[in-house]
Amino acid sequence: MAGKYLLDTNIVIALFAGARSVVRKLKRASQVYLPSVTVGELFYGAYKSSQVRENVRRIEEFVAVNAVLACDAATAELYGYVKSRLQGKGRPLPDNDIWIASLARQHGLTLVSRDVHFKEVEKIHLEAW
Repeated sequence: MAGKYLLDTNIVIALFAGARSVVRKLKRASQVYLPSVTVGELFYGAYKSSQVRENVRRIEEFVAVNAVLACDAATAELYGYVKSRLQGKGRPLPDNDIWIASLARQHGLTLVSRDVHFKEVEKIHLEAW
């Protein structure tokens, strides 16, 4: 199952919680990337938690050993296209999820998420761990 994966926030949270399925599949992945949007969502969760210092440290350690993909002009164009297609179908997604899907599409990565609404985005590969 070696592959190139982009992790959605819920997958990283499951990993932090020790979900065996996520741990097992990550060990077999050839390349793993984090969207900068996911990192932001993780920090948001950490700062609103009761264990801020511990959660921030955990995120910083995780980010230090994984590649983070930032949004650029090409991502922004895809974001606009994907969002317009979704609205045209009457299937809007949260904006952060559109950015994440756009990064997956831009870089040809398999998006790993437990959110089924990503199935609405055309031309992305999706796996649920």
